[in-house]
Amino acid sequence: MWRNRSSLAAQGVLLPGFSHQDHSRASRDLRGTPRPASDPAEPWTGEWDVLRREALCGPQTAVISDELLAACTATQADRAVRSLLAAEVHVILTVRDLATLLPAEWQEKVKCRSTVQWEEWLDWVIGAGSAADRRSRSWFWNVHDTLAILDAWSQHIPPDHVHVITMPSGGPAEELWARFASVLGIKCAGIDLSQARANSSLGLPEAELLRRVNEALPPDMPDWFYTRHVKRILAHEILGARPRQARLALPGSRQAWARTQAEDLVASLRDAKFDIVGDLGELLPQPRTGQYAQSPGQLPEHLLLEASVQAAAAFADRQYRAMYPAAVPRRRRGGPRQTAGQLTWRALNGARARRALRSASHLRAARLLRVAIWRALVRPARHT
Repeated sequence: MWRNRSSLAAQGVLLPGFSHQDHSRASRDLRGTPRPASDPAEPWTGEWDVLRREALCGPQTAVISDELLAACTATQADRAVRSLLAAEVHVILTVRDLATLLPAEWQEKVKCRSTVQWEEWLDWVIGAGSAADRRSRSWFWNVHDTLAILDAWSQHIPPDHVHVITMPSGGPAEELWARFASVLGIKCAGIDLSQARANSSLGLPEAELLRRVNEALPPDMPDWFYTRHVKRILAHEILGARPRQARLALPGSRQAWARTQAEDLVASLRDAKFDIVGDLGELLPQPRTGQYAQSPGQLPEHLLLEASVQAAAAFADRQYRAMYPAAVPRRRRGGPRQTAGQLTWRALNGARARRALRSASHLRAARLLRVAIWRALVRPARHT
């Protein structure tokens, strides 16, 4: 969406904020995420109020999107929906089948510094699956207990305004986007999907390598540093770019459990009055194709060694290029109008002004000023 912001705006679909980071910060504020004193990021107190006010400026449709909104408690979701009731509120949740979701979620845990092994983590998730309070007991269920999440977000809106999009199990990669776009009435023609950022899964050697790196890291390394440097650079840019070999799969002994869970979910969604976009059958485990392994312990050590050597070389090359960047050709200076626009942007939304206003966003006046600046720079009223 962000790479097609202008095209979407021309169709009446507004993205409040200046980047997807504004949605992430608003989500942290809404969920009451604590901010360590050592974190160099600006405070996110007041970010939800800023973003929702910007969203309400949209002449037709505005989209607030962050995957961790699924982690909101019922109270937090209630606050979010109530704050937007001046508009017609819709909730969109994408859901995928449990058999492929579990290996992917374990990888995400590893990308977030977890050292727990696959089998141990899987046992814990399955053990918590039958608990009435499983959302509070397990992060996996906190963000993937579909029925509980839908219940939390649908208290004040009609059921047909709650849209459940199933993850396609086959077909073209653009199908998920097409389903999402259909809910918002977006015409896909003219939308460029070639530059979309892919959150690629890791191959099995790469995932196990990262888990072992996590074990070796000093415990006093702050999580914000890990996220910015280990997760973003090593996990996403280096290991995620390697060609995948064997992928992780749910063990055969757990397939029956996954199918029972999926069938229960499908039956409940079929009985609900929510808008289902896609096919509920796609939430049932499908036969596997390609190369899969059921445990990182099945990996030959030479595959881990190869991944380690190449990752170390890529890290060293990246460090060199960061310290000695190639010369960038100077841009041709624009005309007076473009120069004036750049100066206005820098004065109102430059790093210094942005940091000062975010630091003061616990004050209502600062939040209102930020919304006024955003309206002046983005000019959402142009698209009616």
